[in-house]
Amino acid sequence: MTSENSYVQPAIPKFDGHYDHWSMLMENFLGSKEYWSLVENGIPAAAGEADLIEGQRKAIEDQKLKDLKAKNYLFQAIDRSILETILNKDISKNIWDSLKQKYQGTTRVKRAQLQSLRKEFEILHMKA
Repeated sequence: MTSENSYVQPAIPKFDGHYDHWSMLMENFLGSKEYWSLVENGIPAAAGEADLIEGQRKAIEDQKLKDLKAKNYLFQAIDRSILETILNKDISKNIWDSLKQKYQGTTRVKRAQLQSLRKEFEILHMKA
């Protein structure tokens, strides 16, 4: 039996080809883990690594570790065949942007085609 205080880890949303729905779920999931800002904005660029004080260096290392965790979640959410098509996998922002560029447009195109077919169907239905 589970106690009332037990916490069930939410499942990582799997990418099923429906980018708009998946991106909304994934954005919420990564936001709950406090990784979304890294995925959205990337790791802030450091001026010169040699010129950084210890606190700045530690902050950058923390950002890199968070980005690694975000990448891990993205890798788990994406099928291997899709992951192989992403060219730049160095940071989570690049992975997200690649998926967005590749799949967001196809959803819009499908919607436009569907809307066109509906209109065509309605015109045919009215003629009959």
